[in-house]
Amino acid sequence: MILVTGAAGKTGLAVLAALKARGAKTRAVVRNDNQILPARQAGATEVVVGNLLDADVWRLAATAVSHIYHIGPNLHPNEVRIGQLMVAAARAIGNCRVVYHSVIHPQIREMPHHWRKLKMEKILFDSGLSFTVLQPTAYMQNLLTYLPTIQKDGILPVPYPAATSLSLVDLYDVAAVAAKVLTEHGQHRYATYELVGTEPLSQTAVADTFSQILHRPIEVRPVSPEAWQAQALARGMGKQTAATAVAMFAYYAASGMAGNPQVLRFLLGREPTSLADFITRTVS
Repeated sequence: MILVTGAAGKTGLAVLAALKARGAKTRAVVRNDNQILPARQAGATEVVVGNLLDADVWRLAATAVSHIYHIGPNLHPNEVRIGQLMVAAARAIGNCRVVYHSVIHPQIREMPHHWRKLKMEKILFDSGLSFTVLQPTAYMQNLLTYLPTIQKDGILPVPYPAATSLSLVDLYDVAAVAAKVLTEHGQHRYATYELVGTEPLSQTAVADTFSQILHRPIEVRPVSPEAWQAQALARGMGKQTAATAVAMFAYYAASGMAGNPQVLRFLLGREPTSLADFITRTVS
């Protein structure tokens, strides 16, 4: 039995589906009853509802599991505490392997959520557990937020300059690797894998790729961090979460986020999904 936390998010659902395709039994942890059905539809054999800051929820969820795929709540200020509870639960089981869903370049202090994942990796390294760390870069799926504006207005609105270069990865490629390392017993112990699908792409290059596939001009239109934050708060995002995202955008604007696809190519045994292939799949 493989425990998947954060199972109702886009990453968790993709990992559940990839594990189902490999015939694995999974137990999903979700926050509320409304998320039970999506988790089951994605492939969860069992579902536990609860708060990951509750040690009793961890004891229940981790009972008789052989592996934990831990996805910390996105941009959550208590991610380290949640990770500590996860490690305690895994150690209590005995002979449990943890695959931790981290992030590319977690050592970047200017991005608080990256820095928290670095702390979490250190806790895992010191735990005595058998572990694997996956470090994906930004998902291509994040671009879907902008798809209505791209298709309606021909505008790619991003909260950093058009020249900002980011390496991207298809979430489904990440999920395929997650399922691989969870089910290929003993082959990935103590490994840390950066999961990158593309060389760094400027936002202009991203817009040009949309243009080629949609057969219409697409223009990058930067949105100020202040305007983005105001919109996020109006949609109900918490102040601390929004501030963490804005810090990420500021780092992207200053330094970009570059990675190399070679590790992902090796793990998949094929070429990673290109941005053009992702867009074609999405809009077709």
